[in-house]
Amino acid sequence: MLQQRPAGAAPVVRAVAEALPFPDQAFDAALAVLTVHHWTDIERGLLEMRRVAPRQVILFFEPSWASEFWLVSEYFPEILALGSERVAPSARRLTQTLGEARIDAVPVPAHCVDGFGGSFWNRPEAYLEPAVQNGMSSFAQLDPQVRARGTERLRRDLASGAWDVRHGGLGDRSEMDLGYRLLVAGSRHPACAGPVRARCASVVESYH
Repeated sequence: MLQQRPAGAAPVVRAVAEALPFPDQAFDAALAVLTVHHWTDIERGLLEMRRVAPRQVILFFEPSWASEFWLVSEYFPEILALGSERVAPSARRLTQTLGEARIDAVPVPAHCVDGFGGSFWNRPEAYLEPAVQNGMSSFAQLDPQVRARGTERLRRDLASGAWDVRHGGLGDRSEMDLGYRLLVAGSRHPACAGPVRARCASVVESYH
């Protein structure tokens, strides 16, 4: 990801969420996108976000929704046993540390171009592509044999039409709620309330 940054991009610092190398209240807002379930100490990371910025913005997924997605329930149920999935925090756990927060659903649009887990909910053939799988942390953590077995099962169901029998109606939907949520916590600084709000909106828009 760092190598893909264009020339002249803003400075980047490599660090871990649990020990951010920045002074207190250094930023208007701290943003975490589909990452909290990979932290070694979620509460400590959240406290670090609160330390470096008055407002915290987190895009996450409600773990209780994971088993509802056809990709997981029918082809890769082993994803539910991954360490990152088992420790994935719910909205309740996040707010226990961050305090009162606004939480909005972030439906995934049918034409989503980002490569996260639920991006291709109505385009199942995409999940057969190695490049797509390699860009998703859940696939990267699976045992290679498990990954190959689930991929082949999906390939067969697409070829036979079995997937279309069960899920063909998804093609008529413009978006789908897969459990992704946007949490905004903390206090607005009067001087940056507008920019912070704009950044939050841009996060949602990036998934449309």
